[in-house]
Amino acid sequence: MNDALAVLQKYWKHNSFRSLQNEIIESVLQGQDTFAVLPTGGGKSVCFQVPALLNKGICLVISPLVALMKDQVANLQLKGIKAIALTGGIRSEEMIDLLDNCQYGDYKFLYLSPERLQSDWIIDRIKKLPINLITIDEAHCVSQWGHDFRPAYLKISTLKEYFPNTPFLALTASATPRVKTDIIQQLSLEKPILFEKSFSRPNIAYMVFEVEDKLFRVEQVLKKNPEPSIIYVRNRKSTLEIASQLNSLGFKATHYHGGLSSKEKDKNMQAWMQEEVQVIVATNAFGMGIDKPNVKTVIHVQLPENMENYYQEAGRAGRNEEKAFAILLTSPSDIIHAENQFLNSLPDKKFLNLMYVKLCNYFQIAYGEGIDEQFTFNLNQFCIKYKFPTLKTYAAMQFLDRQGVITLSQEFSEKITLQFTIPSKEVIRYMSLNPNDEEIILAILRTYPGIYEMQTAFNLQLVAKKSNHNEAQVHAVLNKLKEKNIVEYQSKNNDTTLVFNEIREDERTINRVSKHLEHQNQLKKTQLESVIEYISNKDTCKSQLILNYFGEKNTEDCGHCSYCITHKIKKKDSKNLAQEIVTLLKQGDLNSREIQNKTNSSTEDVFSVLQDLLENNIILVQPNNTYTLRL
Repeated sequence: MNDALAVLQKYWKHNSFRSLQNEIIESVLQGQDTFAVLPTGGGKSVCFQVPALLNKGICLVISPLVALMKDQVANLQLKGIKAIALTGGIRSEEMIDLLDNCQYGDYKFLYLSPERLQSDWIIDRIKKLPINLITIDEAHCVSQWGHDFRPAYLKISTLKEYFPNTPFLALTASATPRVKTDIIQQLSLEKPILFEKSFSRPNIAYMVFEVEDKLFRVEQVLKKNPEPSIIYVRNRKSTLEIASQLNSLGFKATHYHGGLSSKEKDKNMQAWMQEEVQVIVATNAFGMGIDKPNVKTVIHVQLPENMENYYQEAGRAGRNEEKAFAILLTSPSDIIHAENQFLNSLPDKKFLNLMYVKLCNYFQIAYGEGIDEQFTFNLNQFCIKYKFPTLKTYAAMQFLDRQGVITLSQEFSEKITLQFTIPSKEVIRYMSLNPNDEEIILAILRTYPGIYEMQTAFNLQLVAKKSNHNEAQVHAVLNKLKEKNIVEYQSKNNDTTLVFNEIREDERTINRVSKHLEHQNQLKKTQLESVIEYISNKDTCKSQLILNYFGEKNTEDCGHCSYCITHKIKKKDSKNLAQEIVTLLKQGDLNSREIQNKTNSSTEDVFSVLQDLLENNIILVQPNNTYTLRL
């Protein structure tokens, strides 16, 4: 273990491992199939990166999270460790070059999406590599009972045939008992050693509050806890709206979602990481690879889709082990809204087939064609053209993405088209007069030989790589050429890239994948029911509800969640509070917040007494949500 610790100190600058990391690493180094359930923030990547660096050969990492793969590859490269990722949208010729680099270039890590294992030629190439460890990240995706099942994961077990002596390491942050059993079976793990960290986070107070005015409660929480905070919302529009509202209230806030450019994402994230702002309002696109220890509060203002996502997002609070808060704000209409948003937008087979056919027509893909074709995509425009409901269409596309039929990237990208408008001899003359631009122009001409004849789609990253320059330098040269009328250069920003992973076969394609659709729809309904149970249950400790969901039984009350606090603190005598409210209403109408402030009572106590007064016909609710005495 001293060697492993030395690697940790050399590359990660840590002097000790986190809980269970060293045991997992030791198991892998002994050649054992290993299964680790480490809740968010547990440091899963170190568990495969350290043993891979200690052994000769390459670590194969299978993950569905493109952004996380790119992030890990970038971080490894910064440490001087050679790593490659085969993600969606990479052409076959480019993949061949990358796999050649793995075979002959002394690389240590090869990341790929599970869909890549659908290609026999890729498996044939992988078979020839000196694989020292096969890591399956987000291993819950292999289970039909997991919250993000992907059939492509079922292909992973075939690697056992080619690498019988290579250890498998399955990693996940959240898995119910049923999912854990399924993972072991589906991956064909041989007598795996199971490492499981408790899902208990004793320093986090899980709070569920039913409120009329969510923004007001957010304001109260942030004033009381001025440390770094995350607010999770369900859509991009809400990130900007709530961040703007908080800024107008005097808080420093920024926002984050998948549609921002890489530059905006980095800028906003760094402002929050460096505590130039207190709050970041984000969709669930925010969080992967983020490990900020001193997050004090994580607030959800809308219901999450499932308890797995909620646990991971809430768990970004309090990683420094100091007291922190995971707060979920609800209102009476949230359950109805969630059912409308999640359940009514679940696609059936008929809609899935129609949407897929229209999608192929939209991009003019002929029957039997389309594999590896990549397009920029605007969901709203597509839905308007075919009069499709947006949420249902997006859910259908997500399903096809998980089935590997398409790859839908929510990362910001930039579509560039380019054409040289002067003869080749004039371009050569320009290069001789501008030698600093020569490498970039040559890289363009060698990569796109038809660029004199037509507007050509242009891969900025590829040209930057081939010319040994960064993207900003390539941009600068393109702008200069455009100003001198040497090229026609168009750049269009978009926030979604769509890749077709197989040929178009219409009903044959949909019939093959639709067998999973009904099961997945039913699973989503069950998962939403678990979320509703979590917010509605008034008789159980919130921490216990979470632990029970993940299979941990016989747990004690945490003592500091919203349930425990209301039972620990002696409630104000309801008769006295009722009389106090009646006395206040004799002086004038008040809303619940004003009553709460004037009586110095908890929200729960006030709502309970107001309900009694309403049922006994002592008070009325006005159209403007104020309470008044009955005459």
